[in-house]
Amino acid sequence: MDRPDFAKAELIPTIAQDADTGAVLMLAYMNAAAYDETLRTRQVCYFSRSRRALWRKGEQSGNVQRLKRIYYDCDRDTILVQVEQVGGAACHEGYASCFFQEIDPDTGEASIIAERVFDPAEVYGNG
Repeated sequence: MDRPDFAKAELIPTIAQDADTGAVLMLAYMNAAAYDETLRTRQVCYFSRSRRALWRKGEQSGNVQRLKRIYYDCDRDTILVQVEQVGGAACHEGYASCFFQEIDPDTGEASIIAERVFDPAEVYGNG
């Protein structure tokens, strides 16, 4: 079966992109089990490096990612998932995208360029 080359790397970087807008939502990692579950369920599943376990996106927040399309690159060592982001937020900090901070190339200073979709303290109880 054609698939990413998990023999090359156990964890493969995976970019999540909004299927409608093209916005980059996040970067995470998949192992073979997460990839297989994503294909089987059509709900995106990643591998959490911190927990060393499968991470079913949205299992706590409800902000699941429904798989629309999936690609891998020419070297078969990077995955792109195009998704429907349910709930409007991919980021655990409550933003639509994990890329909510813009760096000024002249000063190196960051500024927040988005509005929060939800309060992480209310969703995760860690506030």
